[in-house]
Amino acid sequence: MHDLTVLPSGKPAIQYGPPGRSASTGHTATVFGCTSFLGRYLVAKLAKAGTHVVLPYRDEDEKRLLRVTGDLGQITSLEWDLRRPDQIEECLRHSDIVYNLVGREYETKNFTYFDVHAKGAEAIASIAAQAGVDRFVHVSHLNAAKDSPSEFYRSKAVGEDLVKEAFPNATIVRPANMFGYEDRLLNNIASWPIWWKLNDMQTKVRPAHVLDVAQALANTLQMPVLPGTFNLPGPSTLTYEYLLTLVSTITYNPPSPAPVVPKAIALALAKLAQAAWWPMLSPDEVIRRYIDDVDVPGDWDKFGVIPDEIEEHAITYLRRYRSAENFARPVVFPASRETSSYDPVQVQS
Repeated sequence: MHDLTVLPSGKPAIQYGPPGRSASTGHTATVFGCTSFLGRYLVAKLAKAGTHVVLPYRDEDEKRLLRVTGDLGQITSLEWDLRRPDQIEECLRHSDIVYNLVGREYETKNFTYFDVHAKGAEAIASIAAQAGVDRFVHVSHLNAAKDSPSEFYRSKAVGEDLVKEAFPNATIVRPANMFGYEDRLLNNIASWPIWWKLNDMQTKVRPAHVLDVAQALANTLQMPVLPGTFNLPGPSTLTYEYLLTLVSTITYNPPSPAPVVPKAIALALAKLAQAAWWPMLSPDEVIRRYIDDVDVPGDWDKFGVIPDEIEEHAITYLRRYRSAENFARPVVFPASRETSSYDPVQVQS
């Protein structure tokens, strides 16, 4: 009887086998946005625990690497389109929990921020409710606010309200910007430090480890229904100046001598870059570089996770940017978060 879990809908979930990827938790989860930065780690954690995971995908090449995250028969891939309700329903009709991680860093001619973060989230939540899904977990952003100068953050806030209307018992998770192997934080700072000098490098952020956020989401599978909105910021508040110093110190690369770009010029360059197939920086992202992360307490304890500091993992993700000569050198962190400064003429030996 201890292997039997009765879901809120009254359906049984029976787990069997030894713990691990060859076992079965008895649950079926659909992860929309499974090929995203966070989605890959969430799928890996769910599948490793023995959960049957449904992967809605748009690009065949992006979802192929997820097939090996679970044992034979645990991963089911289904092609879908955000504007096809029938395909959305097909992807979630057998699941007892649905995760919505669908998001967009920049707008395209086919999808705006509101198309993805608001209308798309509402469509998935509505169909999940109609299909009798027991739990719905929606991933928003720590800075989501209707009065934000960033359209990205405004669309996230509108999406939260629409999800609550469509699925009243939804769990809404608000992580901060995340760091990890394929992140747009540490990797981007190491590659394009000039774009992180905006706002005189004084913007305050609270970066969270992607593995911690993925673990928090995965833990909801075994928890009772948890309605509400929960914030998952990193454990510390840091400035861009500190992050630039951290990256320079760990990689043993001298700080970039590039000047601080005024906001008007950065916006103009970002608008020109939109013509590229993969824009390095969108105009809205320039605006976000001037917005501090909100100062709210984290809700990590609700999910049984203790978040890690960025210094604990930075070398793992930044070692690749070291030269061969410095590849195996020890890790040295800035002396103090309060006193560290980004000196463009300093050359580290």
